[in-house]
Amino acid sequence: MHGPGYRRRRAGRGFAYYDLDGSLVKDDERLDRIRGLAIPPAWKDVWICPWPNGHIQATGVDAAGRRQYRYHDQWRARRDAEKHERVLDIARQLPDVRDAVKAGLRTRGLNRDRVLATAIRLLDLGAFRIGSEQYEEENGTYGLATLKRAHVSVRGERTFYSYTAKGGIDREVEITDRPVATVVRQLLERPADAGEDLLAYQTEDGEWRDVTSAEINAYLKEISGAEITAKDFRTWTATVLMAAALAEAPPPATKTARKKVVSAAYKQVSEQLGNTPAVCKASYVDPRVVDRFEHGETVAQALRAADEALSSGGMADRDTQKVLEQAVCQLLSA
Repeated sequence: MHGPGYRRRRAGRGFAYYDLDGSLVKDDERLDRIRGLAIPPAWKDVWICPWPNGHIQATGVDAAGRRQYRYHDQWRARRDAEKHERVLDIARQLPDVRDAVKAGLRTRGLNRDRVLATAIRLLDLGAFRIGSEQYEEENGTYGLATLKRAHVSVRGERTFYSYTAKGGIDREVEITDRPVATVVRQLLERPADAGEDLLAYQTEDGEWRDVTSAEINAYLKEISGAEITAKDFRTWTATVLMAAALAEAPPPATKTARKKVVSAAYKQVSEQLGNTPAVCKASYVDPRVVDRFEHGETVAQALRAADEALSSGGMADRDTQKVLEQAVCQLLSA
């Protein structure tokens, strides 16, 4: 990190902190602020902002050699609010994106558009992380773009995905979708010398090309005309799942009961996403869903309507998703 700042050095079982001029920081006010940042002990090359209102409060290098950051709470809250508002805007555009995906899936052969449309449908239905070639190489973990054929199986209209996700979490995903199953089956049946990655398409000259995470994001922008990323799908899915989990819970009678419901909902959503409740809360779920729940507002009515239609055979799963998403949009826009 460039610029003046405090430095951290190991001192016995703890750490000592040094001022801009190299002198030891001793006063309680500054030490309390620094300790309050909860900088992980494993971080190296730690830099600490000398000003309490700086938007980046600290940086360091983690055990994997990645630069990490601690942001000011208010700055982080503002950025998170902007992120969720942007994702809400994107959610309103999803019907058009899904129409473009349907068109891509209707093409024939394992061409670029059909395979990339399948990737977007999988993001939409499976809440996959997109993954990266770097994480696969360094950590042996996978996301959608790096899934191997060995991770996937097909039975009828159902596809099954079993792999090690980010953080070493074993993830199992089941998706029921006929167009996806058709394409995935063809991808699994392609020649053995066409590569071990699941997602690959055949160019006009007959060569096989593996799909990359950058290509999936580029295709999303291409069909939407907007700055949509794979992570936006996952963020929106987390918010919708949280809204549904809170709506399904019995109305809590006390503040303690309400906290337990929220905690259980975060746990449920994190299991569906393949991460932890803390990560789910900090990085994915729009906090306005919880705020509305605490004020007695949920999407319970939309959920009941969808369930009734499903039980009478009058609504497909995709229609259920549409009804629920519209209700969440209305809830967050209120």
